[in-house]
Amino acid sequence: MDLVLLLVQLLLVARALLDWSTVLAGPAQAGGFRSKLMSGVYTVTEPILAPVRRVVPPLRIGGAAIDLAFLIVFFAIVVLRAII
Repeated sequence: MDLVLLLVQLLLVARALLDWSTVLAGPAQAGGFRSKLMSGVYTVTEPILAPVRRVVPPLRIGGAAIDLAFLIVFFAIVVLRAII
């Protein structure tokens, strides 16, 4: 169980890095490596984040939004891994 939680946690970190790569480097080219990687990571992480995001919407601060669902899920996994 700890290994599964670790893998999900690593995928969430990968998702955060890929999101920032889009902000810093622009959108991924269709069919490119980053595009395929983003697609795979989003396919795995979105079913975990979407239910939390429906309950806790992103926090709007000016023109930016902080995805609280990501933070909640990430820290919940940290706590679960500490308990296990």
